[in-house]
Amino acid sequence: MRANRGTGLRLLLSGTLIVLAAALGGCSGGGKQTVVVLGPWTGNEAAAFTRTLDLLDNGTPYTYSYQGTSSLRETLVAQLEADAPPDVAILNSQGELLEYAREGALTPLTGSLAPRAYPPWAPELVVSGARHTYWVPLKVDIKSLVWTRTSQPVRPHSWCLGMSAQATTGWPGTDWIEDILLHRSGPEAYEKWATGILPWTSPEVRDAWSTWASLMAGQNTRSALDIPYTGEGGKGLLNSGTCTEEHAGTFIRYLYGPDITFRPSADTIPGLGGHKDAYEVSADMAAVFRDSPAAMKLLSRLAGPEGRRIWLAQAAPQLKPHFPSASDPQPTDPLGRKAATLLTGGTSEAPTHQLCFDASDTMPPTLRDAFQHAVLKFLSTPDSATQNRLLAQLEQERRRLAGADLLPGVCGSPAP
Repeated sequence: MRANRGTGLRLLLSGTLIVLAAALGGCSGGGKQTVVVLGPWTGNEAAAFTRTLDLLDNGTPYTYSYQGTSSLRETLVAQLEADAPPDVAILNSQGELLEYAREGALTPLTGSLAPRAYPPWAPELVVSGARHTYWVPLKVDIKSLVWTRTSQPVRPHSWCLGMSAQATTGWPGTDWIEDILLHRSGPEAYEKWATGILPWTSPEVRDAWSTWASLMAGQNTRSALDIPYTGEGGKGLLNSGTCTEEHAGTFIRYLYGPDITFRPSADTIPGLGGHKDAYEVSADMAAVFRDSPAAMKLLSRLAGPEGRRIWLAQAAPQLKPHFPSASDPQPTDPLGRKAATLLTGGTSEAPTHQLCFDASDTMPPTLRDAFQHAVLKFLSTPDSATQNRLLAQLEQERRRLAGADLLPGVCGSPAP
C-alpha cells in the first residue's frame, strides 16, 4: 500500500513538472519563446537577477524566466527524472556538473562561450572521446578571507561559528579545513586531495583537521551546529556580540554594512602563512540542460560584457557580483575592488598566483555530503579518536569512488 502511494506521488510529481515545463518552456502569451533559468538565488539576489533577465530579453523573441530555489539539487534531479529540465541551470558544484556531463544531460558550449569557461572555474572535459567545456562561470567569490569590524577592537581569534545551512549544513566547516590544507600543504597537495588522489588518511589531511581543532580549542563548537551561517535571524555572525572574526567568502558581505573589512586568511590565522600565493575560490556556474539556440544565446549574453554590466547595475551595493576575468566589470566599492584584485591577478602588494576551487564542491556529491556530515560530528566531539574514525570513513568513500570520472584539476591562474 505504501509502495503504491509512493508511485502515485512520483507520477503526480512528474506530471506536475511536465505541465510546468510546457507552460514555461514553450511560447508565452505574447508569442515569445520562454527560456527558463533555474538557480540558487532567492530574495534580493533573485530580484536583481530577474531584473537583469528582463532587461536582456527586451527586443528579443524570447522571454527569460527565472526560478529560484534553496533546494536546487533536489529540484533539478526531479525535473531531469521527469524529462522536464530547465533550459539553463546555475550550480555551484563542479562535482555535480561533472556527473551531469557524463550522463549526457549537458550540452557542450558553443560559439563565444567556450573561451569564457576559464579554469579553474570551468575546466575542459573529455566525454565520449571528445574534449569540450560544459559550463561557464557567471558569478565568482573568493573564500580565503577573515572578516572583522573596522570600528571594533579585535579580541584575538574570537571566531564566529555557524554550521546550519538547510540541505548543505556543515559546509562552513569544510571551508575551514580546505583553507587550512591549502595554506599549510600547498596547491599541489590540495589539488590531489580535491580530485581524489590524496587519501583522507594522509598526513596533509590529518594535519588540516588537527590544526582546525587547535584553532577552535576553548570555543563552544557544539553550539555552532544549530547556528545558521548567516547568524540568528540572518543578521550576520559578527552582529551576535559573541565573536570578532569570521572566516567566510565575499558573498557574506551582503549581511553587513560598510563598517567591515577583510584580510587574507594566510595573513590572519595562526600557522597558515606557508603558501600565501594561493586562494580558495567558488563560483555559481551555468550550463545548458535543454539544447537550443535560445538557451545558448542567453548564456552567451549573461557571460558577456552586456549582461555583466546590467547585473552590476541592478544589484544592491553589498550584492554586486564579482566576475572571473580581469577584463570584466567589477564592483567599485572599496571592499569590492579589493576582492576583485585578488580574484583577477593581484598587485605587487598582494600577488595572486593560484586560485583553487572549493574542494568539497569539486568532489562527487556523495563524498561532499559525507565530508559535511563528518564536520558536524567532529565539532560535536573534536578529539583525535573521532577524527581518526571520520577520516577512515571518508577514505573508504574515496576508495569506493576510485576509477570514477574526476575533474582534471582545480587550481589555476587568474583569468586574463
